[in-house]
Amino acid sequence: MRHLSVILVCLTLSSTAWALSPNDRVDNFELLDQTGMSHELYYLSDAKAVVLMSHGNGCPVVRDAIPQFKAVRAAYEKQGVAFLMINSNLGDSREAIAKDALELGIDTPILMDETQIIGESLGLERTAEVFVINTSNWQLAYRGSPGGLEDTLDSLLAGEMVKVAKTQAPGCIIDFPEQARQDEHAQISYAEDIAPILIKNCVSCHRDGGIGPWAMSDYNMVRGFSPMMREVIRTKRMPPWHADPKHGKFSNDRSLSAKEIQTIVHWIEAGSPRGEGPDVLAEYRPEWAEWALGEPDLIIDVPPYDIPATGVVEYQFPTVKNPLDHDVWIRAGEILPGSRATLHHVITRFFIPDPNAKGDQRFGRRGGGGLAGYVPGATGRVYPEDTGTLLPAGATIRFQMHYTPNGKAVTDRSRIGLYFHDQPPKYKLAGTALVNTKILIPAHSKAHTESKSQTMKRDVLLYSLLPHSHFRGIASNFVAYYPDGTEEILLSVPAYDFNWQTSYILAEPKLLPAGTKVVHSTTWDNSAQNPANPDPNRDVPWGQQSWDEMLFGAMSFRYLDEVESDSAVGVAQFQGTAGSE
Repeated sequence: MRHLSVILVCLTLSSTAWALSPNDRVDNFELLDQTGMSHELYYLSDAKAVVLMSHGNGCPVVRDAIPQFKAVRAAYEKQGVAFLMINSNLGDSREAIAKDALELGIDTPILMDETQIIGESLGLERTAEVFVINTSNWQLAYRGSPGGLEDTLDSLLAGEMVKVAKTQAPGCIIDFPEQARQDEHAQISYAEDIAPILIKNCVSCHRDGGIGPWAMSDYNMVRGFSPMMREVIRTKRMPPWHADPKHGKFSNDRSLSAKEIQTIVHWIEAGSPRGEGPDVLAEYRPEWAEWALGEPDLIIDVPPYDIPATGVVEYQFPTVKNPLDHDVWIRAGEILPGSRATLHHVITRFFIPDPNAKGDQRFGRRGGGGLAGYVPGATGRVYPEDTGTLLPAGATIRFQMHYTPNGKAVTDRSRIGLYFHDQPPKYKLAGTALVNTKILIPAHSKAHTESKSQTMKRDVLLYSLLPHSHFRGIASNFVAYYPDGTEEILLSVPAYDFNWQTSYILAEPKLLPAGTKVVHSTTWDNSAQNPANPDPNRDVPWGQQSWDEMLFGAMSFRYLDEVESDSAVGVAQFQGTAGSE
């Protein structure tokens, strides 16, 4: 669990430059375990210590050490000590690790160090070695054989000095091929290796005028921020991609490859050498288009809104009449926020007003659909191939605007850009949202989970999934239960981040036959351990404002029994990135 208290890190003594010795500080990191759950080291600050033991499939020393490890855990976990394992073996897959854990009766999370950068920094050499970390200062209190664990924990819990802080571990050797190449890491080329990775993955945000907090403008800027780059890569804060790679492949995957992670981290740990060659970032000066998708066919101004410096701004619902006198099919949409710092999200829908209805009832009485949306980190999205959304002449576009004052009064002047099909597309874009407004998250709960399900009445081709919650959300998933009795995790987000509202677009659309039940689940952390929690002392209900919570899961798809599109108004439609509230 991400909220364990003592961390036992199984490492071995190492003669490498990365090896940690007692009293050295252990840097933060985040890894998934064999079940797909996320664990961050510094999240365990409410523990008195953390113990992590190195694991390796098939190692007889590990098998022999498991009973002792479990006995120590049983005795000390109730005293506030957290226990984990870590597997840095290149040949051990998640499936093999999970199978080994089941056979050995291991119910301790086994963290999967697939890039080996965490094991390298800890100085791992052998399995069945333990690290004991003092969470009061994140310093290493002990490393070595499991036999020294109880004395170490007794001393730490009593506030006494650890008498024997280092012993030799007897486990199986772990192969770290990069340790033999440390001299070569100093030769990693900034010009040929590092800058191209940054241009490909980072510069579109980390540039002048981008959403990144600093611009990767040249070598000196990157070198200055390189310690922070190492930290956010180790803790998986950057790049902002939160899907578990085991479940599904997505066309908008922003994650770094294992090789890219190793190259950047090794370059930074080697001192971020400048090396030979041009300053590629200094020379990289592309023309950044105002609209990511190119000049729109139609640009509509959202009515401006004055956002106060402080206070609470209720959701705003401005409307604009469609300026076109003819129907058009939309193939893409993009929203340019006027004030990124205060605009949390935008949702758009269009309606044909019903003159016979009153108040808000006039919206939706004759149908409507979504066009585009904005959430932090989002860019414009092109609809799936051969699909579109019909925007009728005479429609009214309604915007849901969520503003969050940040200490400075500003005026928001956002715009929406729409892109048209030349001819009607083959299919209408459809969708649904799985929403549970009955949620109630108990005060101080660290992992409270609720769900919402929907059974598909028709065959659909699934295009994208979007989970949404607020500050307390920490994990989310979508699971399909098929009519034949099988089940499949469509998307798992084990470390949900409210700052990045991602619509996960499937690389290949997936058939969900009629009768498929889709269950969307969200887990919240309403404890004081969650640094984003506005108030851990209250039971939290559903609510639109971010200090309340949501269980909201959007799905975009098309119906397979609809072969051709038509001009009928009122078709249920949904655009994935427009689905967050």
